[in-house]
Amino acid sequence: MSEALRPPDFAGAPVPPGTERPQWTFLTNHGHVLRAVAADPHARVTEIAARVCITPRSTLQILKDLEDGGYLHRRRDGRRTSYAIEPHQHFRHPAAASREIDGLIGLFQDPAPAARAEPPEGTRM
Repeated sequence: MSEALRPPDFAGAPVPPGTERPQWTFLTNHGHVLRAVAADPHARVTEIAARVCITPRSTLQILKDLEDGGYLHRRRDGRRTSYAIEPHQHFRHPAAASREIDGLIGLFQDPAPAARAEPPEGTRM
């Protein structure tokens, strides 16, 4: 596969040449699409697909599954579509059904930048 056509890895960085994708992951594509939507509710389907490393068609099906399951809602803004996550929905697997998906979303969110502490007056840095 040429470098120009090689999809990004799960973190968005290019995959080193000769590196194959793992056979399994901890999150399903549904989880990755949910994370991508939480990170950018206004992302286009093609942008979500690129971030998750799946086809736009698969992304559309997963978005439909998540909407049908009540995990997100779609809203049209002119020609654009945006999504709203329903964070208090519970996981579907019986072992995690008591937990809400906002825990998963929060786990992967980038921490807020720390406020810069100002040095005490009269000190130099």
